[in-house]
Amino acid sequence: MPASPCPQTKGEANCGRGTCCFPGRMNRLYSSLEPNVMDDNMLKLAVQEQGPQEEAGQLAKQEGILFKDILSLRLDFQNILRIDNLWQFENLRKLQLDNNIIERIEGLENLTHLVWLDLSFNNIEAIEGLDALVNLEDLSLFNNRISKIDSLDALAKLQVLSLGNNQISNAMNIIYLRRFKDLRALSLSGNPIAEAEDYKMSVCAYLPDLVYLDSRRIDDHTAKLAELKHQYSLDELKHRENQIQAQLEHEQDLRKELEEHRAAFVEQMNGSFLFDSMYAEDVEGSKLACLPSVAELLAAYPSKDKFVIICLNIFEYGLKQQEKRKVELDTFNACVHEAVRENQEQGKHRIAAFEEKHLVSLSAIQDEADITSTEMKIVESGEAINELYNVLMTLEMQLAEQLEETINMFERNIIDLVGLFIENVQSLYPFLDCTMAQCRDLETHHHEKLLEICINTLEKILKGELDADLPEDVRVLFVDKDTIMNAVGTSHDIHLLKIDNREDELLTRVNSWCTQLVGKIHKDEISRNRRRVREINQYIDHIQNELDNLEYMDVID
Repeated sequence: MPASPCPQTKGEANCGRGTCCFPGRMNRLYSSLEPNVMDDNMLKLAVQEQGPQEEAGQLAKQEGILFKDILSLRLDFQNILRIDNLWQFENLRKLQLDNNIIERIEGLENLTHLVWLDLSFNNIEAIEGLDALVNLEDLSLFNNRISKIDSLDALAKLQVLSLGNNQISNAMNIIYLRRFKDLRALSLSGNPIAEAEDYKMSVCAYLPDLVYLDSRRIDDHTAKLAELKHQYSLDELKHRENQIQAQLEHEQDLRKELEEHRAAFVEQMNGSFLFDSMYAEDVEGSKLACLPSVAELLAAYPSKDKFVIICLNIFEYGLKQQEKRKVELDTFNACVHEAVRENQEQGKHRIAAFEEKHLVSLSAIQDEADITSTEMKIVESGEAINELYNVLMTLEMQLAEQLEETINMFERNIIDLVGLFIENVQSLYPFLDCTMAQCRDLETHHHEKLLEICINTLEKILKGELDADLPEDVRVLFVDKDTIMNAVGTSHDIHLLKIDNREDELLTRVNSWCTQLVGKIHKDEISRNRRRVREINQYIDHIQNELDNLEYMDVID
């Protein structure tokens, strides 16, 4: 059966890539020569040679061509060892670097608009350096030294992948390619993996959306036969993929939830995290926990349950306050957007009315034969331009005053909301059951009970009345009253420090958020105002220049 036309050539005999039409081309034609450096001279020369010729080319050569305007660049057969100096080609769509001696994929991080990349016939051993190429659709790494297909995860739009004549042998590389839902053409011929008896069937089964394999179209019969042959393995694979996908979605939901909690400044307050952290670094407290009375205290003492309830109350309160702040911000943004829109509409109507009359005036000036009448009409047009300028500037001044008032009102409201949140969390209102002070009260109560138990234990030890056999590291704490009181005090200080730090973190972050938000809003409004004033001046200068040029031409005539 004859091979179907290459998908990249649309039936032509030579695709120009060397990956399907001339697989015998060598990438080391110049290996005996000194490697070339990708410097500005090489890039400028390539751009000039591939740019427009004749008159247009000469003009471009004189004025210079900006690298950022180049969409396609061919650097094949240049004996290039290292990819470099491409950062200025920020809008490049197509890059041809085949038939060089490149050893590493690098220097492509600024080519985010790249769609087509040819690195065939080089000395590349690993796929790397492609994470920024999120728009890449066609990648050729034909005839290199690659043994593993990986590091392509960022290439979600990949449609064509040429990896023929490499050293790929592991069938798991095929499984890796299942993540590329748009992949339609794949070349793996010339690899050890392609020598396997079941190679074609395996690829067709595990990559069911593939249309071309090794430049041959996959017919429907082959695709169905491959699916039936590998049905059991496919079912197992899909089951594992579904499990992995479910786990990824679950982790993504958790991350999203955590970000929402962070935005409310109450992350990890919806559980026992704070309480557990108080004891995580409390060495003395852990030792004292082995005392019989302390174990009973920890079991009966409602500190943890009540402590966690208070944290949950802070958490819920924080989410409600965050929602209020969000509503306030959304309302503010909507008001600003509406005010700007209405102001722009007024400006557009004024400009449209002016331009309609202005075109008539310009036409009348051109047709006027009398010099005196011409001068009068030019003066009238100039006055109309000045009037339009005053109208537009007045509209902008009114908008700026309106937005300043809106911003100031929003600033007061958001500061009040943040202040109320801080006051309540700090417990300035003791009737609320969601304050950090209540956490400290519980800890102090626990400290007092623990100290009482330890003093009683010390008295029993001194009298020889303690029945329990204490571990040596605990017994050394009961040598005297000062030692045990210091141990209990250290434990108490650690617990309070954890509570204080969490409170300080909450207050610092919410205040910082408020300050940065308000500052950004003021800064954005200043930028908007300056931008609008500049637009008005540029527009007025433009129409004034038109009038001035017309007046100059009349004088010449």
